[in-house]
Amino acid sequence: MSMNRVQFQRGLPLSEFFARYCSEAQCEAALKALRWPDGFRCPRCAGVACYAVGRLFQCCACRHQTSLTAGTVMDSTKLPLRTWFLAIYLISQDKTGLSSLALMRQLGTSYRTAWLVHHKLMAAMAAHDATQPLSGNVQIDDAYLGGEHPGTVGRADPAKVPIIAAVSTNDRGNPMRVKLAALTGFTREAIANWARVNLKPGCDVRSDGLSCFAGVIDAGCAHSYIVVGDRKPRDLPQFTWVNTILGNLKTAISGGLKAFKYAKYAGSYLGAFAFRFNGRFNLPALLRDLISNAATSQPTRERQIRGAAEVHD
Repeated sequence: MSMNRVQFQRGLPLSEFFARYCSEAQCEAALKALRWPDGFRCPRCAGVACYAVGRLFQCCACRHQTSLTAGTVMDSTKLPLRTWFLAIYLISQDKTGLSSLALMRQLGTSYRTAWLVHHKLMAAMAAHDATQPLSGNVQIDDAYLGGEHPGTVGRADPAKVPIIAAVSTNDRGNPMRVKLAALTGFTREAIANWARVNLKPGCDVRSDGLSCFAGVIDAGCAHSYIVVGDRKPRDLPQFTWVNTILGNLKTAISGGLKAFKYAKYAGSYLGAFAFRFNGRFNLPALLRDLISNAATSQPTRERQIRGAAEVHD
C-alpha cells in the first residue's frame, strides 16, 4: 500500500517555528515585512517617511500615528505578537482544526482570549479563501450541520444548517480545491448567488440532480447530473471526493471541535476547514500564508464575532 504523501508530509517542526519566531523582535520584523514590503506606507496619506514615537510610527507628511498591528487582525491587541504567531502555527498545522479550549491550554490565556484569537484568525482564513473561486470540473453536494435532534434527517430538523460542498478536480480526477459554505436554504436563487462568487463562469458542475443545483446555470456554469435513485451519492464514484470532504468535515467537528452555534459560526469554521484543505500540499507555506493574511486582513471586532450569542465551542 503506497504512502499518502499529503498525510505524511513533514510540516514545520515546533523547534523550527520557535527558531524563527521565539522573540517579540523576530515576530515584529516578520509582521513589518509583510505589512510594508516596500517600506513604511502611511495608511492615511500614503506617505513613505516616518519616525518612531515610542512604539508608534508617525508619518512625516500628515503626522498620523499608526502601530505595527493597527488595521490588521491583531488590531488593538494586548497580547504579545509571539502569542499570536504561536496561535497561527497551531491552527494552521492542525489538519482537523483546533478547538478554542485546546488553543487556550496551549497559549496559556483565558478561554475568552483564546476564543477571540481563534475566531479572528478563522475570519482571516475564510476571507482569504473567498477570493479564490473554483474552476474546471466541479463536484457539488448538499449537507446539514448541527440540529437539536441528532439523527433527524436533513430538512426535518429546522435547527440544522444547510451547507454546500464543492470540490474541483484535475484531469485525472484528483481533488484540487474545495469550497464550503452555509446557505439560507437549498433554493435555485441561493445556489446561483453562491455560484457567482465561488465558481468561475464556464465551470463544468456535476451534482446528484437536486433541483436547486440548476442555479449554477444562472451563474454561467454548465450543469450535469446523475440520477441517484435509491443509491446514496457517496456510493457513486462521480461524487467520491465531495463526499470524502463532507465526511472529513463532520469527523473534525465531532472529534476536535465538538459543538458550536452552527447558525452563527458555521461560515467561519467552514472557511477555516477549506483554507487548511486547499493548502494541504505545503504545511510550512500554510503557516506563512496565514501570517500574511493576519497582517493584511481588516480587523474583526469582538462585537462583530460574538454579537448576542453565547460562546460555545
